[in-house]
Amino acid sequence: MKSVGDRGRFSKLLGYAAIALVTVYIIYKGAQHNSNELRGTRTIEKDGNIYRELVPSSNGARSNLEKATFVTLVRNSDLYELLPSIKSVEDRFNHKYGYDWVFLNDEPFTEEFIKVTKALVSGETKYGLIDQKDWEFPPWIDQEKAANTRDRMGKEGIIYGSSTSYRFMCRYESGLFYRHPMLDDYEWYWRVEPDVRLYCDINYDVFKFMRENNKKYGFTISIKEYPATIETLWEATLNFLQKHPEHVNKNCMLDFISDDGGYSYNLCHFWSNFEIGSLDLWRSDAYRDYFDFLDKWGGFFYERWGDAPVHSIAASLFLDRNEIHHFGDLGYYHVPFSQCPIEDETRLSLKCDCDPNSDFTWHSYSCTTKYYMINQLRKPRNWLDHATA
Repeated sequence: MKSVGDRGRFSKLLGYAAIALVTVYIIYKGAQHNSNELRGTRTIEKDGNIYRELVPSSNGARSNLEKATFVTLVRNSDLYELLPSIKSVEDRFNHKYGYDWVFLNDEPFTEEFIKVTKALVSGETKYGLIDQKDWEFPPWIDQEKAANTRDRMGKEGIIYGSSTSYRFMCRYESGLFYRHPMLDDYEWYWRVEPDVRLYCDINYDVFKFMRENNKKYGFTISIKEYPATIETLWEATLNFLQKHPEHVNKNCMLDFISDDGGYSYNLCHFWSNFEIGSLDLWRSDAYRDYFDFLDKWGGFFYERWGDAPVHSIAASLFLDRNEIHHFGDLGYYHVPFSQCPIEDETRLSLKCDCDPNSDFTWHSYSCTTKYYMINQLRKPRNWLDHATA
């Protein structure tokens, strides 16, 4: 016959066991739900484009995400230079959110490219084929004149001066990428290229940050352009502004791109191998008018205009200066320059694995110091220690 004390202890043990069973069940069902939610996918093909989509869930964890995607213009041959970039972005940021990734190519993607990249990306992956007319000379371009330019620039040793495909790429990144149907459902993008790296943990949703703080364009590194590649870009811009003065924002950042009130271009631009931005900026009437004007001018082929100065001039003129943001806390590398937070507290708290002595931000050839000065932003306390000549 058990005593009252024995019966009490037995009842407590039964209670503990029941709690443990309920806890295990809840954890199991939650994991099962999340697994089904994140791992259920389907692949479809339409018009030469390949989509990997998450199977819709009645209660998706993705419902709180912004309408945003990573976007990469890439060739099949770049696969193994791109994989470390994807891995870096996923490890430092995207594994926490599962944002989509759009890959664009002027040729169909190989099965190997699709298989390997979608294994690394935590969100949906989409593989788009560029329309052939967007990757060739427009009908108004004098191809003999363009060929003479490539020949001359090649002999002068101008970087990518003799390349046709590089010019197609710059034109596409300047004014056509955002028109691809795969980007129709998005409002924000983050441009990622092969051979880039993130040095620091990103513990917040950068797309949500952009929307909530009314930012439209974000950069990490700024630099000066090669003058020989854009000899008439500013002349073309001034001609455009004479026709469309209504597109210039009243609080624009002209003083970032010109040191003399707009008479000349000082060559400063945001390094566009990294961009986090609003697609509405490029979809706006102001930018579409600007790109179409530049496109007809012919400088993508008669010179070697890059998408970086084109985007930078447009953002500086058409946006309010407060809509442009410097991401100084990400830690970023693209050969040959690094951005590394130089304040110990920031760098250590974000687990950055970069050398602050390699930071390019405050270098004399960088334009970021100018960006901070004209916008009256606080620079790091020790920035002068890194302001190398």
